[in-house]
This record gives sequence, C-alpha cells and structure tokens, in this order.
Amino acid sequence: MADELQMSPQLEQIHGEIRDSFRAIENGFQKLDKIKDPNRQSKQLEELTGKMRECKRLIKEFDRESKDEESGNPPEVNKQINERKQSMIKELNSFVTLRKTYVSSIGNKRVELFEGGTGIEEPTRAEENVQMASSMSNQELIDAGKKKMDETDQAIERSKMVVENTIEVGAQTGVKLKGQTEQMGRIVNELDTVQFSIKKASQLVKEIGRKVATDKCIMLFLLLIVCGVIAIIVVKPVGNIPIIELISDSQG
Repeated sequence: MADELQMSPQLEQIHGEIRDSFRAIENGFQKLDKIKDPNRQSKQLEELTGKMRECKRLIKEFDRESKDEESGNPPEVNKQINERKQSMIKELNSFVTLRKTYVSSIGNKRVELFEGGTGIEEPTRAEENVQMASSMSNQELIDAGKKKMDETDQAIERSKMVVENTIEVGAQTGVKLKGQTEQMGRIVNELDTVQFSIKKASQLVKEIGRKVATDKCIMLFLLLIVCGVIAIIVVKPVGNIPIIELISDSQG
C-alpha cells in the first residue's frame, strides 16, 4: 500500500518504522501462544507493551509531520494520508485489545501499557482526539479552532474585567483611606489645640489664685492699719484727761 501513495521521505521513513513495529508485535503475539509459563508470558507482554508504546509515539509523529505537509499536498493526497493514519490507529487498537485478552487470561494486572496508567486501558484521550481530528475536514478543523480561540478570548476578556474591577475597588479604597487619614490628622490637631487650651487655662487659674491670695494679704494689712488708727483715736483722748484736770486744779 505504501507504493500506491506518494509520501514525503520523512513520512515514508516513519511509516516504515511503524510497519516494522507492527510486524514485530504480531510475531510477539504468535510466540506468546507457545509460552506456557505465566512468568515468561508476563515478560513477553512487557516487551510487547514497549513496542506498542513506540508505535503510539511514531503515529503521533506521523500525524504531526502530515499536518506540517498538509498545505503543500493536494486534497486527495491528504485524504489518503489521513486514511493511512486511521488504519494504523485501528491496527494498534487491535493489538491493545489482544493484549487485554492475554492479560485477563493469565491474571496479570501489573503490566502497564501507557505511561501513567495501570493495567490495560482502552485508547487514551489523546488517541481519541487524534481520531476525532482525523475524521474532520479542514473547514471543520478551522471552525473548531476559531471556536476555541473565541472561547479563549472571552475568558481573557472576563479576566480583564475582573482585573479592572479590582483596580477600581482598590482606587476607591485608597481614596477612602486617604480621607480617613486626613480626618484623623485633623482630630489630632484639634486634640493638640484642646490640650494647649487646657494648659493655658490651668496657668490662668494658678495666676488668679496667686492674685487672690495677694489681695487677701493686702486687705488684712489694711484691716490691721484701720484697727491701729481706731485704737490710737480711742486711746489718745483717754490719756489727756488727767492733764486737763490738773490744769483746772491749779487755776482754782
């Protein structure tokens, strides 16, 4: 079949490696039928598993290379290449199913088929995606790509809106914090003014107290002077009486 389809040297090489691996896998299953020891059967299955992993890698490489060359090939050639790829995927899946049957028959669940998996698995999600992409036309692939890009753009726009809203809320919060800071500053200034006024009032009260005490002393001193004057006025006439009487007696 390779002679019927004109492929590039790279695709021809990959296709040849895949065909060689398929033949080796087929021969391996034929040898497995002749092995009776379960341990040797498990070892043989492990070797076949490695070959199937390699086939899976080569099919992916074949798919990538065909995608790169798709634009330079006629539509009919691309169609035949896709059919060839689909045929190889189906053949690999048949080996996977056959291997699952052998594992079930010998009760060995420890052998892995694909990296990250345990036991025997059906075609992985990546293979399913490859099959789905292979069955789609170029226009369908373009439409699917555009749809995916639109979904990505919408997700980016939603992320931008969230970021813008976050920035706006942050700006509003900053303005409120600034206003509250200014208000706190004014309150502190008012408290300083009240404290200064209280201090001045305390000093004034002390001065008034001192002045009142001084006035009391002055009033007491004046009271003492008045009392002294009164005493002098009262005492002086009393002291002059004997003198007057003596004068009167001498004249008589």
